[in-house]
Amino acid sequence: MWRYAPLLPVLNEENIVSLNEGWTPIHSLDKLSSQLGIRDILLKDESINPTGSFKARGLSAAISKAKELGIEHCVIPTAGNAGGALSAYAAKANIKATVIMPKHTSETLKEECRMYGAELLLMDGLIDVCGKKARQISAETGAFDISTMKEPYRIEGKKTLGFEIAEQLNWQLPDVIIYPTGGGTGLIAMWKAFQEMQELTWITGKLPRMIIVQSQNCNPMIQMFETGIFPENFTAEASIASGLAVPFPFAKDQIQQVVRESGGTAISVGEKEMASGMETIARMEGLLLSPEGSATYIGLKKLIEKDYIKEDETVLLFNTGSWYKYR
Repeated sequence: MWRYAPLLPVLNEENIVSLNEGWTPIHSLDKLSSQLGIRDILLKDESINPTGSFKARGLSAAISKAKELGIEHCVIPTAGNAGGALSAYAAKANIKATVIMPKHTSETLKEECRMYGAELLLMDGLIDVCGKKARQISAETGAFDISTMKEPYRIEGKKTLGFEIAEQLNWQLPDVIIYPTGGGTGLIAMWKAFQEMQELTWITGKLPRMIIVQSQNCNPMIQMFETGIFPENFTAEASIASGLAVPFPFAKDQIQQVVRESGGTAISVGEKEMASGMETIARMEGLLLSPEGSATYIGLKKLIEKDYIKEDETVLLFNTGSWYKYR
C-alpha cells in the first residue's frame, strides 16, 4: 500500500513500518454472477494481508506515524483483528502494545496478540466495554489510544483500499460496493479516497453506491439509516462476525453521510445466513470467506431480491478477514 506514500501522512520514509500489506487481489466471481444474473460480481480479498485482515492497512499507517511522533505505548480496544494487527506492527516498531478484547473472541485471535508480545486484557461484553477500559488505561498511563476513528491515521491507511480498487479496475469504479460495517473506517476511508482521486483527476464519472451490511444481532447503523436517529436503549448481542459487533460506532454520523451522499442503502443479515453463505461461496468459488465477507454476499442476494441491484451493474464485495482466524 505504500506505493501511495505521497498521499499518506508519514513524512519520512524511514519511519514507515510495513509488513508488505496491501495490493490484495480482486476476484471475479463468475459462477456467482451467472447464478444471480448480475453482469460482474467482484470480491476484494483482504484476507491475504499480513495478520490476515484489512486491519493491517490502518495499523501500518498509524504505527508508522506513532513511530514518527515518538510514541512508545499504544492501547487498542478490538473485536479481534485490529488487536492482532496492532500487536504485529508495534512489535516491528518496538512500541509497547496493550490490546483489550472481549473474552468470547476466538482463541486464534487471542493467541496471535500474545505471540507478538502484546499485553492482552480480556473483558466481559462487546467492544464498547473494551473501549471504556482503553480510555481508562490511556488516562492513567499516557498510552496513545489508537481506537477506531479517535485518531487520524488508521483511516489514512485504509483509504488505500479506494486507490487500489480504482487502479486494479483501470480507473473505472464499480457501480456498487457492499461493505461489512462495524466501526465503519473502511467505508469512510474509501469515500475519502474517491474524492481525493476526483480532485487529482485520476477518476471521472459517477462514484459507487456504498452499501453497509450489519448483523441482525448488532445493527444500530441500519436502524439509524431507516429512522434517521441512532437507536436509544440499544442492546446488542455477540455475532459470529466479530467485526460487526460494534454497538456504538464512534463514526456513526460519517457512516450515514457516506451512505446517503453515495445514494446507497443499508441492510441486515442473519447469523445463520452468514454461516450458510460461507459454505456456499467455498463450494461455488473455492474461496473461504470470513463471516463478515459472507455478510456482503448475503446482502447482495437480498438487494437483488429487492431489485436494488440491476443485471447490468458491476458489484464489488469485500472479504475483510481470513476464515482461519475465526476457529
